[in-house]
Amino acid sequence: MKHVRLRLTADGREGELHPMYGVMANADFVEYAAALNWNVTDAELSVLHYVEGDVEAFEAAVQEIDFVREYELKPAGEGEFYAYLHDDLTDAVLDLWAVGDRSGVVVVPPIEWHRDGTATISVFGPSEMIQTAIDAVPDTVSVTVEEIAGMGAIPQAVATSVTDRQREAIEAALDVGYYDVPRTGSQDDVAARLDCAPSTAAEHLQKAESKVLRSLFG
Repeated sequence: MKHVRLRLTADGREGELHPMYGVMANADFVEYAAALNWNVTDAELSVLHYVEGDVEAFEAAVQEIDFVREYELKPAGEGEFYAYLHDDLTDAVLDLWAVGDRSGVVVVPPIEWHRDGTATISVFGPSEMIQTAIDAVPDTVSVTVEEIAGMGAIPQAVATSVTDRQREAIEAALDVGYYDVPRTGSQDDVAARLDCAPSTAAEHLQKAESKVLRSLFG
C-alpha cells in the first residue's frame, strides 16, 4: 500500500474543464483554496472549500457561473472563508472524477489549489491501482508524482496518532493564546490548565507539534 501525493494542472485551461475550477486555480483574488470534503451524485457536486482571498470578488465570480446551483459563504477569519458550492458538472469533470471510481484508489482530502494554478491531491492504495489511476487521467490534465509517503503523512492519520493528553495540551494552548500572534499565553499557562509541571506541558506540546509538522513537511 502507498500514499502518493499528485500534482495536477491543465496549464491555465482549468476554466475549460469547469468555470469554478478556473476560479480556484487562476483567479488573482484566490490566494489559496482547499476542498475539505465533497459528495458527487449523478452529474452534480457538493463541496466544502476553505479559501484565503477576497470574499467579495469570489462571490461576484460565483454569481456569474451558471453551473453553480447554490452557494453559501461563511467567514473563517480575516481574508479567510468557507465556501459551500453545489455545482452541475461538465462532461470533462465527470471523466476526471470517474478515474477514482474505475481504479479503486482512495482520495484523501484535502484537494489543495495553489497560486501557480496547480492542484495537489493525495491518493492511497496498492501501487498498481495508483498507476492505473494516473494512466486514466484525461489528456487535458497533466499529472506528476510529487511525493510517495507513508500513512503518517495523511492528516487524519496524524490526528488519530496524537494522544488524548497531547490533544488536551494543544487545546489548552489554543485557549490561553499560546499560538496567538503575538503570543498571549505561556507554557506556564498551559501547565496550569493541565494541572501539571511546565516541563511536562512543554513535552506534550513538542510531541504533538512534531507529529503535525512531520505530516506536513516530511
